[in-house]
Parts: sequence; C-alpha cells; structure tokens
Amino acid sequence: GRARPSHSEPRGRDGRGREEEMEGWQQLYPGYIPTSPLQKALLAAGSAVMALYDPYRHDMVAVLGETTGCLALPNLRDKMKNHPEGYRILQERPRIRLSTLDMGRLQGLPDGSLGREYVRFLEDNKVSPDTRMPPKFVDDEELAYVIQRYREVHDLMHTLLGMPTNMLGEVVVKWFEAIQTGLPMCVLGAAFGPVRLSTRKLQVLATELVPWAIRSGLNSSCVLNVYYEQRWEQPVESLREELGIFPPP
Repeated sequence: GRARPSHSEPRGRDGRGREEEMEGWQQLYPGYIPTSPLQKALLAAGSAVMALYDPYRHDMVAVLGETTGCLALPNLRDKMKNHPEGYRILQERPRIRLSTLDMGRLQGLPDGSLGREYVRFLEDNKVSPDTRMPPKFVDDEELAYVIQRYREVHDLMHTLLGMPTNMLGEVVVKWFEAIQTGLPMCVLGAAFGPVRLSTRKLQVLATELVPWAIRSGLNSSCVLNVYYEQRWEQPVESLREELGIFPPP
C-alpha cells in the first residue's frame, strides 16, 4: 500500500510537508478525498443511519458503498480482469451518461431491445444516469472506477430484472446485487429495505420476488462483465438468458 505521512514527521523524506503530500493524494482521481480508517468507519456509521432513515438519500447510500466496500470491490475488479469483456471495460473505462448516450438512436431501436427498454425505463421512472454520484472515498483509482461502473449500470439492472424504482423494486434489485457484488451496502438495503413495505407487498416479496432474485443472482454471471454500450440492439430476453437471469415472476 501507499506509505502514509507520519504525524511525528512534519516533512516527508523528499522534503514535502504533510499538506503537500495530501494534495498529491487528491490527484488519484477527480474529487478524491483521502480518509483514515477511523474516518471511514465514522462515515460508514453515519451514512448507514441516514440511508436506513431515508433510503432515497442516494448520497448517503453512495458514501456507505465506498467506505464499506474494501473487500468486495477488489473481488469485483478481479472478476472483471479475469473476463475478456470485463477486462476490456477496465481498460477502456466507458461511462454511461447523457453526454455519452445517443438517446435518439436508442429510442429508435425495436421494442424489447436493451437500448429501447433502458430508455423506456428512464422515461417511465423519470430518472437520469447523470444522477449517479462520482466516488470520493475509495483509495484506489481502479476500484473507484469499479464502483462508478456499478452505479451507472444499476438502472440497467432494473431494466434486465423488470423492476420499477419504487421501494419494492429497489429491494428486489438490492437482493440481486447483494448476491452478485457482495457489497455491504447492497446487503444492508436488501435486509432493511422491506421494513417500509406493506404486509401485502411483504408477502409477495418473501414468497415470489426474493427467492427469484436470489436464484438469479447465484445463477447469473457477473453483470459488470457486460459491455452494455455495445449490446443496445440485443434483445433483453436474450441478454437475460446469456447471463443466467431467470424470467421475472
């Protein structure tokens, strides 16, 4: 790992002061904020409380994912490196943003194609890929991209799983993502998200949706190993079958 400046040594071995070294750390990637393990623990605890209080606080969910993903993110990165399509994604660093999407072309694709259904999902649920927050607290530039990629394909998970953005749909997607990624943030959302659901929805969740999400998550290959930008014309059903996602109940 990187050597951290000592509190007892006001200047580094190359003569730089602590403030200068901290400025150097901030160049890992735009927006990076270096934090100590204690600071990460405090951020994780605070963001977890806020995310449980208000699951739609996406900023708190994002902080929780970054400060607790120290084991899951390297594992996801390794899965991508060991897969030809995932490795190419790591090398080329594609981004899913309004500035990179040809919305007119996607809207013109046939019904049932990934691109058309993705745009339909965005329009029906009034969401935008630009709302995904950039990483700040991940101490590795490559891992920061991995969590950014996870965030930007989240809406594609909704599209593939056929789930809306209401609380029931989010909980189902979180169960799938928890199995797929191992991110503590997803596990927390899957476990505690249902507390806000009605009795009827809880019954549907427990008897149909969660078992399906878990089976699909276990059966599916890693969803970060798909170069979605090059699959827009592929039918959603075909991609589900390729990945191993069972048809939605």
